[in-house]
Amino acid sequence: MQLIPRVATLIGALFVPGSAAAAQQIAFPPPVEVRIPKPPTITHGGGQSVLPYELHVTNFSRQPLTLQRIEVLNAESGASLVTLVDSALARSIARPAAQIPMAERAHIGPGLRAVVYMWVPLGNATATPRAIRHRLTLVSDSANAAPLTLETPAVAVTSNVLVIAPPLRGGVWLAANGPAAESGHRRALIPVEAGMFIAQRFAIDWVKVDEQGRTFRGDSLKNASYYAYGSDALAVADGVVSEVKDSIPQNVPGATSRAVPITLETVGGNHVIIDIGGGHFAFYAHLQPGSIRVHVGDRVKRGQVLGLVGNSGNSTEPHLHFHLSDASSPLGSEGEPYAFETLSIVGRCRSFNTGCDRSSPMVEHREMPMANELVRFP
Repeated sequence: MQLIPRVATLIGALFVPGSAAAAQQIAFPPPVEVRIPKPPTITHGGGQSVLPYELHVTNFSRQPLTLQRIEVLNAESGASLVTLVDSALARSIARPAAQIPMAERAHIGPGLRAVVYMWVPLGNATATPRAIRHRLTLVSDSANAAPLTLETPAVAVTSNVLVIAPPLRGGVWLAANGPAAESGHRRALIPVEAGMFIAQRFAIDWVKVDEQGRTFRGDSLKNASYYAYGSDALAVADGVVSEVKDSIPQNVPGATSRAVPITLETVGGNHVIIDIGGGHFAFYAHLQPGSIRVHVGDRVKRGQVLGLVGNSGNSTEPHLHFHLSDASSPLGSEGEPYAFETLSIVGRCRSFNTGCDRSSPMVEHREMPMANELVRFP
Protein backbone atom coordinates (compact mmCIF):
# COMPACT_ATOMS: atom_id res chain seq x y z
CA MET A 1 0.00 0.00 0.00
CA GLN A 2 1.44 3.37 -0.99
CA LEU A 3 0.91 6.66 0.78
CA ILE A 4 -1.29 8.87 -1.41
CA PRO A 5 -2.12 12.00 0.58
CA ARG A 6 -4.83 14.44 -0.34
CA VAL A 7 -3.26 17.35 -2.20
CA ALA A 8 -4.94 20.76 -2.54
CA THR A 9 -4.65 22.18 -6.06
CA LEU A 10 -6.91 25.23 -5.68
CA ILE A 11 -5.71 28.11 -3.55
CA GLY A 12 -7.59 31.20 -2.39
CA ALA A 13 -11.23 32.21 -2.52
CA LEU A 14 -14.19 30.65 -4.29
CA PHE A 15 -16.70 33.23 -5.57
CA VAL A 16 -20.38 32.29 -5.78
CA PRO A 17 -21.86 33.61 -9.08
CA GLY A 18 -24.83 35.89 -8.70
CA SER A 19 -24.42 36.26 -4.97
CA ALA A 20 -24.42 39.69 -3.38
CA ALA A 21 -22.63 38.29 -0.39
CA ALA A 22 -18.93 38.78 0.07
CA ALA A 23 -16.64 36.22 -1.40
CA GLN A 24 -16.62 33.03 0.61
CA GLN A 25 -13.27 31.63 1.63
CA ILE A 26 -12.81 27.87 1.50
CA ALA A 27 -10.03 26.32 3.58
CA PHE A 28 -7.91 23.78 1.78
CA PRO A 29 -5.15 21.58 3.16
CA PRO A 30 -1.61 22.86 2.67
CA PRO A 31 -0.63 22.48 -1.01
CA VAL A 32 2.03 19.91 -0.23
CA GLU A 33 2.36 16.37 -1.54
CA VAL A 34 3.86 13.64 0.66
CA ARG A 35 4.69 10.25 -0.83
CA ILE A 36 6.49 7.09 0.22
CA PRO A 37 8.09 5.49 -2.88
CA LYS A 38 8.69 2.10 -1.23
CA PRO A 39 6.34 0.80 1.51
CA PRO A 40 8.05 0.65 4.92
CA THR A 41 9.34 -2.73 6.09
CA ILE A 42 10.30 -3.51 9.68
CA THR A 43 13.97 -4.47 9.71
CA HIS A 44 15.91 -6.24 12.45
CA GLY A 45 19.55 -5.48 13.17
CA GLY A 46 21.88 -4.17 15.81
CA GLY A 47 19.76 -5.77 18.52
CA GLN A 48 16.63 -3.79 17.72
CA SER A 49 13.87 -3.29 15.18
CA VAL A 50 13.85 -0.25 12.94
CA LEU A 51 11.59 1.17 10.24
CA PRO A 52 13.63 2.73 7.37
CA TYR A 53 11.84 4.50 4.50
CA GLU A 54 11.70 7.86 2.72
CA LEU A 55 9.22 10.69 2.54
CA HIS A 56 9.15 12.76 -0.65
CA VAL A 57 7.81 16.20 0.34
CA THR A 58 6.94 18.49 -2.61
CA ASN A 59 5.86 22.12 -2.24
CA PHE A 60 3.09 22.93 -4.76
CA SER A 61 2.37 26.38 -3.35
CA ARG A 62 3.54 29.74 -4.65
CA GLN A 63 5.34 30.50 -1.42
CA PRO A 64 8.51 28.96 0.03
CA LEU A 65 7.75 26.66 2.95
CA THR A 66 9.95 25.54 5.79
CA LEU A 67 9.48 22.05 7.20
CA GLN A 68 9.64 22.42 10.98
CA ARG A 69 8.52 19.10 12.38
CA ILE A 70 7.66 15.54 11.38
CA GLU A 71 5.87 13.23 13.78
CA VAL A 72 5.39 9.53 13.02
CA LEU A 73 2.32 7.99 14.62
CA ASN A 74 1.02 4.48 15.09
CA ALA A 75 -2.06 4.68 12.85
CA GLU A 76 -4.11 2.42 15.11
CA SER A 77 -3.24 3.65 18.60
CA GLY A 78 -2.20 7.20 17.77
CA ALA A 79 0.97 6.75 19.83
CA SER A 80 3.96 8.79 18.73
CA LEU A 81 6.83 6.66 17.43
CA VAL A 82 9.34 9.42 16.73
CA THR A 83 9.44 13.20 16.27
CA LEU A 84 12.02 14.97 14.11
CA VAL A 85 12.80 18.64 14.77
CA ASP A 86 15.77 21.00 14.57
CA SER A 87 19.13 19.38 13.79
CA ALA A 88 17.72 15.83 13.80
CA LEU A 89 15.28 16.86 11.08
CA ALA A 90 17.96 18.72 9.09
CA ARG A 91 20.27 15.68 9.12
CA SER A 92 17.46 13.53 7.75
CA ILE A 93 16.77 15.78 4.75
CA ALA A 94 18.46 15.68 1.34
CA ARG A 95 17.75 18.02 -1.54
CA PRO A 96 18.09 16.32 -4.95
CA ALA A 97 20.37 18.06 -7.43
CA ALA A 98 21.05 20.97 -5.08
CA GLN A 99 24.06 21.83 -2.95
CA ILE A 100 22.19 23.24 0.02
CA PRO A 101 23.77 23.69 3.47
CA MET A 102 22.27 21.41 6.11
CA ALA A 103 20.78 24.32 8.04
CA GLU A 104 18.74 25.35 4.97
CA ARG A 105 17.57 21.93 3.70
CA ALA A 106 14.18 22.22 5.38
CA HIS A 107 13.44 25.38 3.36
CA ILE A 108 11.51 24.18 0.28
CA GLY A 109 10.91 26.68 -2.52
CA PRO A 110 7.85 26.68 -4.81
CA GLY A 111 7.72 23.56 -6.95
CA LEU A 112 10.71 21.99 -5.18
CA ARG A 113 11.08 18.71 -3.29
CA ALA A 114 12.83 17.51 -0.17
CA VAL A 115 13.62 13.85 0.48
CA VAL A 116 13.41 12.91 4.15
CA TYR A 117 15.26 9.72 5.05
CA MET A 118 13.28 8.25 7.93
CA TRP A 119 14.91 5.84 10.38
CA VAL A 120 12.34 5.03 13.07
CA PRO A 121 13.63 2.90 15.98
CA LEU A 122 11.05 0.48 17.33
CA GLY A 123 13.20 -1.05 20.08
CA ASN A 124 12.44 -4.60 21.09
CA ALA A 125 8.71 -4.06 21.48
CA THR A 126 6.51 -6.86 20.21
CA ALA A 127 3.62 -4.46 19.52
CA THR A 128 5.08 -3.12 16.30
CA PRO A 129 2.81 -0.90 14.18
CA ARG A 130 0.76 -2.40 11.36
CA ALA A 131 0.34 1.05 9.81
CA ILE A 132 1.72 4.53 10.36
CA ARG A 133 0.60 8.11 9.78
CA HIS A 134 2.57 11.35 9.57
CA ARG A 135 1.90 14.82 10.95
CA LEU A 136 3.99 17.52 9.26
CA THR A 137 4.31 21.10 10.47
CA LEU A 138 5.36 23.71 7.93
CA VAL A 139 5.54 27.50 7.98
CA SER A 140 5.34 29.94 5.07
CA ASP A 141 7.83 32.74 4.53
CA SER A 142 4.91 35.16 4.44
CA ALA A 143 4.91 37.69 7.25
CA ASN A 144 3.03 36.60 10.39
CA ALA A 145 2.03 33.32 8.73
CA ALA A 146 0.68 30.72 11.13
CA PRO A 147 2.20 27.23 11.03
CA LEU A 148 0.49 24.78 8.68
CA THR A 149 -0.28 21.22 9.76
CA LEU A 150 -0.59 18.39 7.26
CA GLU A 151 -1.98 15.00 8.30
CA THR A 152 -1.32 12.13 5.91
CA PRO A 153 -3.43 9.01 5.42
CA ALA A 154 -2.27 5.74 6.94
CA VAL A 155 0.27 3.63 5.11
CA ALA A 156 0.60 -0.09 5.76
CA VAL A 157 3.80 -1.45 7.33
CA THR A 158 5.09 -4.87 6.34
CA SER A 159 7.29 -7.22 8.33
CA ASN A 160 7.92 -9.68 5.50
CA VAL A 161 11.72 -9.73 5.45
CA LEU A 162 13.31 -12.40 3.29
CA VAL A 163 15.65 -14.76 5.18
CA ILE A 164 18.68 -15.70 3.07
CA ALA A 165 22.00 -17.51 3.34
CA PRO A 166 25.29 -15.54 3.56
CA PRO A 167 26.88 -14.34 0.30
CA LEU A 168 30.34 -15.19 1.69
CA ARG A 169 32.06 -17.66 4.02
CA GLY A 170 33.96 -17.22 7.25
CA GLY A 171 35.45 -13.85 7.98
CA VAL A 172 35.96 -11.53 9.66
CA TRP A 173 33.99 -9.30 7.26
CA LEU A 174 33.32 -5.59 7.78
CA ALA A 175 29.81 -4.44 6.76
CA ALA A 176 31.13 -1.23 5.21
CA ASN A 177 28.60 1.38 4.08
CA GLY A 178 25.95 -0.91 5.54
CA PRO A 179 22.42 -0.07 6.67
CA ALA A 180 22.29 3.10 8.79
CA ALA A 181 20.34 6.34 8.96
CA GLU A 182 22.99 8.28 7.04
CA SER A 183 24.76 5.57 5.03
CA GLY A 184 25.92 6.58 1.56
CA HIS A 185 24.19 3.53 0.07
CA ARG A 186 20.94 4.39 1.81
CA ARG A 187 20.92 7.88 0.32
CA ALA A 188 21.99 6.94 -3.22
CA LEU A 189 18.92 8.18 -5.12
CA ILE A 190 19.77 7.34 -8.75
CA PRO A 191 17.95 8.36 -11.98
CA VAL A 192 17.34 5.37 -14.27
CA GLU A 193 14.96 5.28 -17.26
CA ALA A 194 12.87 8.30 -16.20
CA GLY A 195 12.59 7.10 -12.60
CA MET A 196 14.39 7.75 -9.32
CA PHE A 197 15.44 4.66 -7.35
CA ILE A 198 17.38 3.62 -4.25
CA ALA A 199 18.44 0.12 -5.21
CA GLN A 200 21.21 0.27 -2.59
CA ARG A 201 18.91 1.13 0.30
CA PHE A 202 20.20 -1.85 2.35
CA ALA A 203 23.42 -2.59 0.44
CA ILE A 204 26.65 -3.65 2.12
CA ASP A 205 30.24 -3.47 0.86
CA TRP A 206 31.75 -6.61 2.38
CA VAL A 207 35.45 -6.06 3.12
CA LYS A 208 37.57 -8.73 4.78
CA VAL A 209 39.77 -7.55 7.68
CA ASP A 210 42.46 -8.96 9.96
CA GLU A 211 42.79 -8.70 13.77
CA GLN A 212 44.06 -5.12 13.45
CA GLY A 213 41.21 -4.10 11.17
CA ARG A 214 43.45 -3.90 8.11
CA THR A 215 42.06 -4.92 4.72
CA PHE A 216 45.35 -5.89 3.09
CA ARG A 217 48.90 -7.03 3.73
CA GLY A 218 51.86 -6.08 1.55
CA ASP A 219 51.64 -3.88 -1.54
CA SER A 220 48.48 -1.74 -1.35
CA LEU A 221 48.50 -1.27 -5.14
CA LYS A 222 48.07 -5.00 -5.83
CA ASN A 223 44.59 -6.52 -5.68
CA ALA A 224 46.04 -9.83 -4.52
CA SER A 225 47.27 -8.13 -1.32
CA TYR A 226 43.68 -7.69 -0.10
CA TYR A 227 42.16 -10.35 2.14
CA ALA A 228 38.81 -10.27 0.31
CA TYR A 229 40.36 -10.85 -3.11
CA GLY A 230 39.48 -14.21 -4.63
CA SER A 231 36.86 -15.14 -2.01
CA ASP A 232 33.89 -17.16 -3.26
CA ALA A 233 30.69 -15.18 -3.85
CA LEU A 234 27.83 -17.52 -2.93
CA ALA A 235 24.19 -17.79 -3.98
CA VAL A 236 22.06 -16.68 -1.03
CA ALA A 237 19.08 -18.76 -2.19
CA ASP A 238 17.94 -21.07 -4.96
CA GLY A 239 17.11 -19.13 -8.09
CA VAL A 240 17.64 -18.37 -11.75
CA VAL A 241 20.41 -16.15 -13.10
CA SER A 242 18.75 -13.10 -14.70
CA GLU A 243 21.79 -10.98 -15.57
CA VAL A 244 25.56 -11.43 -15.99
CA LYS A 245 28.20 -8.85 -16.86
CA ASP A 246 31.79 -9.97 -17.44
CA SER A 247 35.05 -8.83 -19.10
CA ILE A 248 35.40 -5.47 -17.31
CA PRO A 249 39.08 -5.06 -16.35
CA GLN A 250 40.01 -4.59 -12.72
CA ASN A 251 41.11 -1.36 -11.09
CA VAL A 252 44.39 -0.66 -9.39
CA PRO A 253 43.36 -0.16 -5.73
CA GLY A 254 42.91 3.52 -4.94
CA ALA A 255 40.33 6.21 -4.38
CA THR A 256 40.36 7.55 -7.94
CA SER A 257 41.77 4.68 -10.00
CA ARG A 258 39.20 3.25 -12.43
CA ALA A 259 40.06 0.93 -15.32
CA VAL A 260 37.03 2.05 -17.37
CA PRO A 261 34.75 5.11 -17.42
CA ILE A 262 31.96 4.65 -14.87
CA THR A 263 28.51 4.47 -16.47
CA LEU A 264 25.26 2.74 -15.60
CA GLU A 265 26.60 -0.28 -17.49
CA THR A 266 30.01 -0.42 -15.76
CA VAL A 267 29.27 0.91 -12.26
CA GLY A 268 28.77 -2.59 -10.81
CA GLY A 269 31.75 -3.99 -12.66
CA ASN A 270 31.55 -7.70 -13.39
CA HIS A 271 28.33 -8.76 -11.70
CA VAL A 272 25.60 -11.35 -11.34
CA ILE A 273 21.90 -10.95 -10.57
CA ILE A 274 19.82 -13.90 -9.37
CA ASP A 275 16.04 -14.03 -9.44
CA ILE A 276 15.34 -15.74 -6.12
CA GLY A 277 11.56 -15.68 -6.53
CA GLY A 278 8.69 -13.63 -5.18
CA GLY A 279 9.89 -10.50 -6.95
CA HIS A 280 13.25 -10.52 -5.12
CA PHE A 281 16.64 -10.23 -6.86
CA ALA A 282 20.13 -10.68 -5.38
CA PHE A 283 22.90 -8.48 -6.81
CA TYR A 284 26.65 -9.26 -6.58
CA ALA A 285 29.06 -6.59 -7.85
CA HIS A 286 32.79 -5.97 -8.50
CA LEU A 287 33.71 -9.60 -9.30
CA GLN A 288 36.95 -10.65 -10.99
CA PRO A 289 36.79 -10.76 -14.81
CA GLY A 290 36.65 -14.31 -16.12
CA SER A 291 35.75 -15.74 -12.70
CA ILE A 292 31.97 -15.85 -13.14
CA ARG A 293 30.77 -19.46 -13.29
CA VAL A 294 27.13 -18.97 -14.30
CA HIS A 295 25.18 -17.79 -17.34
CA VAL A 296 21.81 -16.11 -17.83
CA GLY A 297 19.07 -18.71 -17.43
CA ASP A 298 21.11 -21.06 -15.23
CA ARG A 299 19.38 -22.49 -12.17
CA VAL A 300 21.54 -22.12 -9.09
CA LYS A 301 21.38 -23.64 -5.62
CA ARG A 302 21.82 -21.91 -2.29
CA GLY A 303 25.55 -21.85 -1.43
CA GLN A 304 26.69 -22.34 -5.03
CA VAL A 305 29.79 -20.38 -6.08
CA LEU A 306 28.88 -17.66 -8.59
CA GLY A 307 32.27 -16.02 -9.04
CA LEU A 308 35.24 -14.56 -7.18
CA VAL A 309 35.47 -11.29 -5.29
CA GLY A 310 37.43 -8.68 -7.24
CA ASN A 311 37.88 -4.97 -7.84
CA SER A 312 36.00 -4.03 -11.02
CA GLY A 313 33.62 -1.14 -11.70
CA ASN A 314 33.14 1.70 -9.22
CA SER A 315 35.35 0.15 -6.55
CA THR A 316 38.35 1.38 -4.59
CA GLU A 317 39.61 -2.03 -3.42
CA PRO A 318 38.58 -5.70 -3.60
CA HIS A 319 35.23 -6.27 -1.91
CA LEU A 320 31.77 -7.69 -2.57
CA HIS A 321 28.91 -5.25 -2.95
CA PHE A 322 25.69 -7.12 -2.18
CA HIS A 323 22.07 -6.07 -2.02
CA LEU A 324 18.52 -7.28 -2.62
CA SER A 325 16.04 -5.35 -4.74
CA ASP A 326 12.68 -5.73 -6.43
CA ALA A 327 13.86 -5.92 -10.09
CA SER A 328 16.67 -7.35 -12.20
CA SER A 329 18.47 -4.02 -12.49
CA PRO A 330 21.62 -3.01 -10.58
CA LEU A 331 20.35 0.52 -9.92
CA GLY A 332 16.89 0.82 -11.56
CA SER A 333 15.09 -0.95 -8.73
CA GLU A 334 14.11 -0.44 -5.09
CA GLY A 335 16.32 -1.95 -2.41
CA GLU A 336 14.77 -4.39 0.06
CA PRO A 337 15.80 -5.49 3.56
CA TYR A 338 16.76 -9.08 4.32
CA ALA A 339 18.02 -11.21 7.19
CA PHE A 340 20.61 -13.94 7.57
CA GLU A 341 19.54 -17.13 9.32
CA THR A 342 22.67 -17.12 11.51
CA LEU A 343 25.73 -14.89 11.86
CA SER A 344 28.18 -13.89 14.58
CA ILE A 345 28.83 -10.24 15.43
CA VAL A 346 32.43 -10.03 16.65
CA GLY A 347 32.90 -6.27 16.91
CA ARG A 348 32.26 -2.89 15.35
CA CYS A 349 34.14 -0.03 13.69
CA ARG A 350 33.37 3.65 14.09
CA SER A 351 33.66 4.07 10.33
CA PHE A 352 35.26 2.25 7.42
CA ASN A 353 38.42 0.56 8.73
CA THR A 354 38.68 3.09 11.58
CA GLY A 355 38.25 2.66 15.32
CA CYS A 356 37.55 -1.07 15.14
CA ASP A 357 36.97 -2.90 18.41
CA ARG A 358 36.56 -6.65 18.79
CA SER A 359 34.10 -8.17 21.25
CA SER A 360 33.02 -11.62 22.35
CA PRO A 361 31.13 -13.29 19.49
CA MET A 362 27.40 -12.72 19.68
CA VAL A 363 25.37 -15.18 17.63
CA GLU A 364 22.37 -13.52 16.00
CA HIS A 365 19.46 -15.16 14.22
CA ARG A 366 17.39 -13.63 11.44
CA GLU A 367 19.06 -10.24 11.55
CA MET A 368 20.61 -7.96 8.95
CA PRO A 369 24.07 -6.59 9.78
CA MET A 370 24.16 -2.86 10.44
CA ALA A 371 26.78 -0.40 9.23
CA ASN A 372 30.38 -1.15 10.24
CA GLU A 373 29.62 -4.29 12.24
CA LEU A 374 32.28 -7.00 12.13
CA VAL A 375 30.71 -10.27 11.06
CA ARG A 376 31.77 -13.89 10.88
CA PHE A 377 29.64 -16.17 8.72
CA PRO A 378 29.25 -19.94 9.25
